[in-house]
Amino acid sequence: MTNPQNQGTAMNADVFEAVCAMGDAARTAQSQLAQANTEAKNQLLNAIADALDQHADDIAAANTLDMNQAETDGMDAGKLDRLRFDQQRIAAAAQGVRHVASLPDPIGEIVRGYHLENGLRLQQVRVPIGVLGMIYEARPNVTVDVASLCIKSGNAVLLRGGHAAEHTNAATLAVIADVLTKHGYDHNMIATVDQYGRDGATAMMEARGHIDVLIPRGGAGLIQAVVRNSKVPVIETGAGNVHIYVDRTGNPDKAIPILINAKTQRVGVCNATEKLLVHKDIAESFLPKAAAALAAAGVEMHADERAYVIIEHAGIANAQLVHAADEDWDTEYLALKIGIKVVDSLDEAIAHINRHSTGHTESIIAEDYSAIEEFTARIDSAVVMVNASTRFTDGGVFGFGAELGISTQKMHARGPMGLREMTTTKWIGYGTGQVRE
Repeated sequence: MTNPQNQGTAMNADVFEAVCAMGDAARTAQSQLAQANTEAKNQLLNAIADALDQHADDIAAANTLDMNQAETDGMDAGKLDRLRFDQQRIAAAAQGVRHVASLPDPIGEIVRGYHLENGLRLQQVRVPIGVLGMIYEARPNVTVDVASLCIKSGNAVLLRGGHAAEHTNAATLAVIADVLTKHGYDHNMIATVDQYGRDGATAMMEARGHIDVLIPRGGAGLIQAVVRNSKVPVIETGAGNVHIYVDRTGNPDKAIPILINAKTQRVGVCNATEKLLVHKDIAESFLPKAAAALAAAGVEMHADERAYVIIEHAGIANAQLVHAADEDWDTEYLALKIGIKVVDSLDEAIAHINRHSTGHTESIIAEDYSAIEEFTARIDSAVVMVNASTRFTDGGVFGFGAELGISTQKMHARGPMGLREMTTTKWIGYGTGQVRE
């Protein structure tokens, strides 16, 4: 086996060999899973959900260790929120597993089929991808989500969950592995490379032929590092520089609750709104109300010059108001901060969003149907909301039970990735002796 590039030490080469071997073991385990019918997979998923409930105290105790260390290390509030995996979130994750079990099995679904003139019958059917790799940061719920989706879709997975959540992920995976073994499945089907630290993540990126596709989920730095350096095909999940545009016809009674929900419900998630654009025709009346609500929620406002003057003149108590810099428009804050800009037109709003967005989710608040239609047609993002919070961009909310992440690329999958996005297809030709002339 050829050593990977940029592996400068014997230990790194050893890690590469070990991770490739894990990928091969996962493939063997996946071939067993691929033979399981829907009923067997659902029974396995429900058993995992029950085990998560039964061992919730143990998992939560492990999470407390991670949370305490993260707080000591100075982790910010947004990341701490993602890291938390207490009894309530464990119960929600278990319920998500049960939801996945209740969903239709995509494997074997006929995408299309037809007969050729010579009588050959062709069918395109859904099949598992094979061995997935997930690299993610401080998100222990992802461990459960990915495991459940992989089992239902017939895939195996190697996980790199990051140092910050190592105790939580280890406790969670121990529960899942025990259930797999008790039900006669190879525990290598869902395995972690966390024991190898960052070298494990690097090896996953190099393990082409041993891992079929790699999915990074985390901040922009992590995602771009994987996209730039991976030799394994990557499905790019996006950082969320998410926008709300309030049109000149926007109803403030709708806009302000949507804005506060989208910005503050959970600040450390990729579908939280980071930017507010307001049409100039309503800026004088709308911005003081919006700024007062944001100030009451403790949100720091990074305003362009026109927005700054309007908000400052309103004299809002406790307003945290600063002048926006050029870099603000490209920043995913993941904190109680928001960029605010006044735009002259719908065209300017769309151009600004398409220039600065990460392609995740955008929302328009408007009553004018033509403005809504133009916005939804021209915005180049995975999800566009109309008069609704950006927080709805989520696999669970979309009815997928769970998600691998939100894909912001345009090939294979775009938007929340659920069971169907974890499949590929193959063609089957049924003949009666035909030969090609």
